[in-house]
Amino acid sequence: MDKYNVTGMSCSACSASVEKAVKKVKGIDSCTVSLLTNSMTVEGHADPKAVIEAVEKAGYGASLMTGEDRKDVGKKQAADADELDNHAALHKMKVRLIASIVLLIPLMYISMGHMMWGWPLPAIISDNHVAMGLIQMLFAIVIMVVNQKFFINGFKGVIHGAPGMDTLVALGSGASFIYSTYVLFAMTDAVMRQDNDRVMTLMHDFYFESAAMILVLITVGKTLEEYSKGRTTDALKGLMKLAPKTAIVLRDGEEQEVAAEDVVVGEVFIVRPGSSVPVDGVVIEGNSAVDESALSGESLPVDKAEGDKVSAATINKSGYLKCRATRVGTDTTLSQIIEMVSDAAATKAPIAKIADKVSGIFVPAVLICSLITIIVWIIAGESTGFVLARGISVLVISCPCALGLATPVAVMVGNGVGAKQGILFKNAAALEMTGKTDVVVLDKTGTITNGTPEVVDVVPGNGYSETDLLTFAASLEQYSEHPIGKAIVEYVGQKGIKPQKIEDFQVLPGNGLRCRLSSEAVSQNERGFCAGQNHSQISDHILLGGNGKFISQYVTLSEADKTLAEELASQGKTPIYLAIDENKLIGILAVADTIKEDGILAIKELKEMNYSVVMLTGDNAKTAEAIGKQAGVDRVIADVLPDGKEAVVRELMKEHRVIMVGDGINDAPALTRADIGMAIGAGTDVAIDAADVVLMREGLRTVPAAIRLSMATIRNIKENLFWAFIYNIIGIPLAAGVWYPMFGWKLNPMFGAFAMSLSSFCVVMNALRLNFVKIYVNNSKYRIHQKMVSKNVEGNNKIEKETGTMNKTVYIEGMMCGHCEARVKKAFEALPQVTEAEVSHEKKQAVLTLSGELSDKEIKNTVKEAGYKVTSIK
Repeated sequence: MDKYNVTGMSCSACSASVEKAVKKVKGIDSCTVSLLTNSMTVEGHADPKAVIEAVEKAGYGASLMTGEDRKDVGKKQAADADELDNHAALHKMKVRLIASIVLLIPLMYISMGHMMWGWPLPAIISDNHVAMGLIQMLFAIVIMVVNQKFFINGFKGVIHGAPGMDTLVALGSGASFIYSTYVLFAMTDAVMRQDNDRVMTLMHDFYFESAAMILVLITVGKTLEEYSKGRTTDALKGLMKLAPKTAIVLRDGEEQEVAAEDVVVGEVFIVRPGSSVPVDGVVIEGNSAVDESALSGESLPVDKAEGDKVSAATINKSGYLKCRATRVGTDTTLSQIIEMVSDAAATKAPIAKIADKVSGIFVPAVLICSLITIIVWIIAGESTGFVLARGISVLVISCPCALGLATPVAVMVGNGVGAKQGILFKNAAALEMTGKTDVVVLDKTGTITNGTPEVVDVVPGNGYSETDLLTFAASLEQYSEHPIGKAIVEYVGQKGIKPQKIEDFQVLPGNGLRCRLSSEAVSQNERGFCAGQNHSQISDHILLGGNGKFISQYVTLSEADKTLAEELASQGKTPIYLAIDENKLIGILAVADTIKEDGILAIKELKEMNYSVVMLTGDNAKTAEAIGKQAGVDRVIADVLPDGKEAVVRELMKEHRVIMVGDGINDAPALTRADIGMAIGAGTDVAIDAADVVLMREGLRTVPAAIRLSMATIRNIKENLFWAFIYNIIGIPLAAGVWYPMFGWKLNPMFGAFAMSLSSFCVVMNALRLNFVKIYVNNSKYRIHQKMVSKNVEGNNKIEKETGTMNKTVYIEGMMCGHCEARVKKAFEALPQVTEAEVSHEKKQAVLTLSGELSDKEIKNTVKEAGYKVTSIK
């Protein structure tokens, strides 16, 4: 995909002409032109020179954007931010506007002040009507020269067969000037004939002020439009300006300050308290709290220690960090976000297709309407001035710009709002489709749950001890990358038990693990595990571990084993079977994963938005149902192998529009298949690449927030399109004089120009209202104890809430920053009686919402363990 800068466009008709011209180039698969960003995105294998040549033949300018133009960090990005600000262009327009107004004032004084209200003029011209006409003509000429851009671009468009808004303005102003010039010459003839009555009559047929006023009013509108369009890119400019300019690196054992773009991968850099992280990296020394709100929108700082990742543009709040650079320049998370937001703004939403079709024929249609208007009124026998006024009014009131801006300005603002809140839409189509879905499919592990399971039950069998079972389990799982395997190894390590060496390790996806105990493990065995076994023959033994379906292929499970597993599963735990020699069960480990803090609220929000929520997991049905019941989903689909998730989504898509939310590699096929794939930002790069929407926060509440933002943006686009269409539908007939015979309504060309100048401005200002949309609902009404009950109503699980809560305000000493807030909040919300804790270090207090009794002593102990002191409790 190539991107180009396009110059010379002034309205949607221009962008449509460029698009049409480029699509004719051989090798072009698709072409999208953005009037808002004056850019073009081209897909295919066409020669860039041919593309640029096609744009130039259409009457516009084009240049290929290089990688540096698009996303370089540091000095270049700051330059791009300044370019987006477009200060130079806006300054020129303001100068042009001021000059035009200064020249327009004396022109209007003579043409309207003197003629309509009798304002005084110098004696030398007060009775010289030809002189007054000449002065008006001179002022009009100078104003037209100042605003020559309309005429140059307008007639260029005609020459290239692609008339645009400038063509309409140039024709309207030019026709007024030419007719007025003709009247002036007619007046000189009347003076020569001493026909004073004719002179006075002709004096009222001057339209010099209209020729000038049209240009000035359109310039006013374009200035306001440029200013407001600049506001739509505020989020993107803000992201660009976040890029740190310098970095402190360790070179030859000494700290050196260098430009951020000069940091190389693998280099060690220092981040002091209060400084921004210059590039993406991993902490190799130190502890701190890092403010990541610029990237994720999350206000609370995140604790960082050795091994944790840090991202460019985040702010180190407290400790001293030494990090190793992993991604620099255009590869940093910040640069990728900037590119994603920029690329999304340059794409078109499907809803814009109607406006694009209209824009392609709009200007020719208006020219035809103007011509028909003139012909009809001539046939009706109206005066030349009346006929001309009607034709000019049609030209100057018609506004293709509003149609062209209706979609891109809303998309730009919507994407900016999303970026600030940690929601990244990869293109405009994703932004539109997200709000049109009706089913949300949630992966369980790492999406609904935290993805960090813990061993909660150890049940040995067949004469094996707990130590035997844990030793076998750690030995089998020591090379596993699965979260459950890591949880088992960590649990066994905490018990001081070391895994034994194994051979022929095999992973059977979706089923379990298989390995063979090595002979070296036998010689090193000091515990005598494998009760009743001959140690000299242990090396021949095979270890197996996995779910019940897998193990039952090798081991006959007793009814007691099955009952125990079902009981564990019904409690939301995942039973893991361990067997030896493919014929003997060693025991069962139960692993549990907790639901994310905001998971239940997020699912409730989705259901209140009339979404059906489906949980998809490879867990056994019993465990999945228990988790699903706690989370409040409508439907649970369990025992799904990794390659089966895509099939489930495909089946749901036969009757629904589906959002798939996941974070793992095994979610990638389903994310790609779904109408909208959403990847949790903390997930794998594969999942993020496969998704249409990237959620930078780990919590699930970004899912309903993304849907609300999409709905608000599409609603805004529809409002813009309605305004753009209805404005022209009402304005053009009024300008043409359709209602004049019935009601006497007619439109002065100057008022038409004024309406046109404001139409685009109104569309852009309406889009800017998206900045005030609240995409996160206030969950204060949900701060109540959640009592989970199982109700099978048409296969859906329902959540029943208890009403009535109790609040306590705890005044705390020692909190200094947001990191302290997060620490206290986490400590309180770990208590079962606390449904929510609102902590403020500025007010030095914590407001607790309680679902049950919590003694003051427990509160004080909790705060003390967190490292702070309670001064009072109310």
